Amino acid sequence: MASQERISVHNLADLKNTSDDAIPNYLNSLKFKQDHTLTDTRLALGYGAFVLAAACFGWDYKFGFENTKLYTAVAVGVYALLNAVLTYWITMVEKGIVYQATTPDGGKITISTSTTKNVPIYNMTITVTPKGSKSASSSKIEIKRSFTEWFDSAGHFIALPFQTILATAVPVIGQADPKRVASATSAAATDNTNGVSEDLLSAADPAVLDALLASQQTSASGSDVAAGAKKAKGRKKA
Repeated sequence: MASQERISVHNLADLKNTSDDAIPNYLNSLKFKQDHTLTDTRLALGYGAFVLAAACFGWDYKFGFENTKLYTAVAVGVYALLNAVLTYWITMVEKGIVYQATTPDGGKITISTSTTKNVPIYNMTITVTPKGSKSASSSKIEIKRSFTEWFDSAGHFIALPFQTILATAVPVIGQADPKRVASATSAAATDNTNGVSEDLLSAADPAVLDALLASQQTSASGSDVAAGAKKAKGRKKA
């Protein structure tokens, strides 16, 4: 189902921001527990600089510049320091991270996104750390897809294909939402007898393939039952 909100399909920043916002909306609905530490720290630094600037204005207005110039000089230095720390935090610590969370099985997941100027490709880097493991044992998955896969020509965001891409490419998401993996199977180009495209299979993890196989076996069982019922009806009529 397409979102009611429309954005300009020619505005790369809007395309990225809307896609970024869709990630926590989707994963939080799958019982991922989002970690807001990075965002909270950035807000604390930003609001701290603002409060300091407001205080500096207040005492200068009330007591005059001559009486407060020493305090003002100190405040300017602290303000510059806070902004330097904020810039460092955004560029070197966050590094494009838009989502951090604890997975349903107790592991950690981090998703960072980026775009290149004038190139309508959404780059996602997903880092998954199993429960009880160190960061050195983390697995990294990179996804590069066109925004046209989940935005229509009018600028509406379509959630299903976006969620399908994540569930198919990232095992921990596919395990939490196997229906989206199954949707990927039916929507993919049928280049082989099983109806699953080679690109989809090559991108999928063994854990995701297990979900695919289970879905196919369920569908096959249903088809066999239906075929047997039709044959039985045919024999009775004869």
